[in-house]
Amino acid sequence: MERVNQSVIHDFEYIFINDGSSDRTLEKLRELARMHPNVRYISFSRNFGKEAALYAGLQASKGELVTVMDVDLQDPPELLPRMIEMIETSDIDCVGTRRADRIGEPSIRSFFAKKFYQLINRISDTEMVDGARDYRLMTRQMVDAVLELTEHNRFSKGLFSWVGFKTEYISFENRERTVGETSWSFWKLFNYSIDGIVNFSDAPLNIASFVGAFSCVASGIAMLFIIIRALVFGDPTAGWPSLVTIILFIGGVQLLCIGIIGKYIGKIFMETKKRPVYIVKETEKKLDD
Repeated sequence: MERVNQSVIHDFEYIFINDGSSDRTLEKLRELARMHPNVRYISFSRNFGKEAALYAGLQASKGELVTVMDVDLQDPPELLPRMIEMIETSDIDCVGTRRADRIGEPSIRSFFAKKFYQLINRISDTEMVDGARDYRLMTRQMVDAVLELTEHNRFSKGLFSWVGFKTEYISFENRERTVGETSWSFWKLFNYSIDGIVNFSDAPLNIASFVGAFSCVASGIAMLFIIIRALVFGDPTAGWPSLVTIILFIGGVQLLCIGIIGKYIGKIFMETKKRPVYIVKETEKKLDD
């Protein structure tokens, strides 16, 4: 980062978010803050997740240009000078980054990631770029617009697109983490993608309504067929196996629809609590006391 800082003429401030780490991260941040006046940090009282960390960093930022970056160096900081030049020499408000490939990623994870972007772009009015990273450079106007979205259930990839500012993307080759191991398992990413769909589309509710209506019509037709067959042809009604199958099918459809509705109600419930997105335990200001 020092090399990048020397290659541009702007003044930088560094804001590190310690999301409830259990190692020596906070100790290192204290040392950096003591040595460099332009280094700031926010330490959470516990782990609140990636979205809370992003939100906290944007809230704490003061600059006219703001960039979001992972500290594991999967996001190449050497792209920053080019990103700054692109914003300053054009009328765009954001320079985003996207992975040109998914080298080093499990094939099943890559498959579902691509399918997620295809699905979300089909059922949502907010377009999301396949392979887009959170690593991006934004103008103050765009950052302020994102901060106006105070919802508790956040999905930043969608929020960055939803605010609607002009964005151009730079592609880079995927790289391995320099330190540590990712805590994002397949199921965490799967649940995260479900949150994205629920936050930016009501298509699941429409599907539940359609399935319910279709089941109702199909059941009515089947009932009418059974009655006519019994009255006209004198055939006995089907036995227990068919009855049990129908009950299980209808019950499964009902549980599926209830689950979809429950997901949306759960989101509403969390929003009505109005809990803070994160809680701060310590900042660099403590060092001055």
